[in-house]
Amino acid sequence: MGAFVLLFKEHEDDTVVIYKYGPNEHTMGKIQLNKDTKLFSEIEPLPDSNHSNKFYFDRAAQRMVRCFVKEGGIFPDKMTFES
Repeated sequence: MGAFVLLFKEHEDDTVVIYKYGPNEHTMGKIQLNKDTKLFSEIEPLPDSNHSNKFYFDRAAQRMVRCFVKEGGIFPDKMTFES
């Protein structure tokens, strides 16, 4: 089974970047990356208990790490995680 996660940037400054994430535009939580400490935090869980929040949070974090490490800290407005 494949995985698909949507990410929409909500806020970015020198210290943090925040994305809405989830399986579709209607079921989204919020994740934050602190650029200084390199730590992720969940701001809002997915509102639908039928979806595993940990599953989507982990994949959103993976995609954000790729931006931070491999793409020079460039965080696009919209992105996806697909596998």
